[in-house]
Amino acid sequence: MTPIWLRPLGLAALLLALAAPVRGQSFGFPWWRDAQFQRDLALTAEQRARIDAIFQDSLARLRQKNRELTQQEEELSRMIASNADESLIVTQVDKVEGVRAHLNKTRTLMLLHERQVLTPDQRIKLNKLHEQWVKDHPAAPANRPRGDVK
Repeated sequence: MTPIWLRPLGLAALLLALAAPVRGQSFGFPWWRDAQFQRDLALTAEQRARIDAIFQDSLARLRQKNRELTQQEEELSRMIASNADESLIVTQVDKVEGVRAHLNKTRTLMLLHERQVLTPDQRIKLNKLHEQWVKDHPAAPANRPRGDVK
C-alpha cells in the first residue's frame, strides 16, 4: 500500500517520522556521534558506546520488521487488486497493522533505552537541543508522513 517512491527513504525517515512518542531523541542522524552534541551534553565515551549499541541492536530488528511490513502491505495490495473476499482483506489488514504496531513499539523502546543512558540534566538539554533542531530544520522528515526502511 505504500507508494513505491517512498520506499527508498531510509531508516532515518522512519526514526524521525515516529519521533512524537519520545521527545528529544530523533534528529535524523546519530546525534550521539556529533562533536557538538557530545560537547553540549557532556557525553562520556561510555554513554556514546551504550547509545550506539542500543541503536545498532535495534536497527537490525527495525529493518527486519520493516521488510515484514512491506511484504504484508504488498500482499494486502494484491488481495485488494484481485477483489479478494472482504473477510480475508480484514484479516490481512490486521496482520499489516500488527506488524506496524510492533515496528513502532520497537522504535519507541529504542528511544527510551537511549534516553535512559543520559542523566536527568542531559535529558533536559537534549530536549532543548531537539526543539532547536526542529526549528532549524522545518522541512526535515520528522515533519512529513512516514517513509519506509529498506
